[in-house]
Amino acid sequence: MQLTKHGHACVVLEDDGRRLVVDPGAFTDPAALDGATAVLVTHEHPDHFVGERLRAALDADPALEVWTNPSVAGQLEGLGGRVHAVGHGDAVTVAGFDVQVHGEWHAVIHPELPRVRNVGFLVAGRVFHPGDAFTVPDAPVPALLLPLHAPWSKTAEVVDYVRAVGAERAFAVHDGLLNDTGLGVVAGLLGERGPGTPTPYARLAPGESVGL
Repeated sequence: MQLTKHGHACVVLEDDGRRLVVDPGAFTDPAALDGATAVLVTHEHPDHFVGERLRAALDADPALEVWTNPSVAGQLEGLGGRVHAVGHGDAVTVAGFDVQVHGEWHAVIHPELPRVRNVGFLVAGRVFHPGDAFTVPDAPVPALLLPLHAPWSKTAEVVDYVRAVGAERAFAVHDGLLNDTGLGVVAGLLGERGPGTPTPYARLAPGESVGL
């Protein structure tokens, strides 16, 4: 399986001609959806989900389907059986990929702001995208897509999350609001200049790929 970073929280997983796009939000080039076999959406915030953009992709390809939580599915009404609502504990097959669903809620941004539904996806037992939450799956995680920076987190929590998951390796996502200085600082705190973790960490630049 090949993992390609497409900016901020979006990644594309490809295997045997199948192209699974995860969280193609507003901070991601719309071209990430080109040639998609299926789409996964963790939650409704615009850096992960743009309704008009996803509808346009669905209109352009009648075979394209989406798996997401019920809140996002409700915003894609009128597309019939092409939009599938899933929740914690579900196990589904998406474009030939086995996908397990973990988690229910977005992390708390502030006690006065409402929480939204958020699901994480463990794809093919190889890579876990938690969306905007520090969900720890009850299954081994070879590759963790690590939410590196957000209004709802601090770096100490990111370090603790990596430790809790115990993945074989971690790749940064949710990093679109950090400049090069911030990326370097956080990388250091995840490794040689901080408390560190036993999980090797790397950041893919937008457009960069790695084999899993």
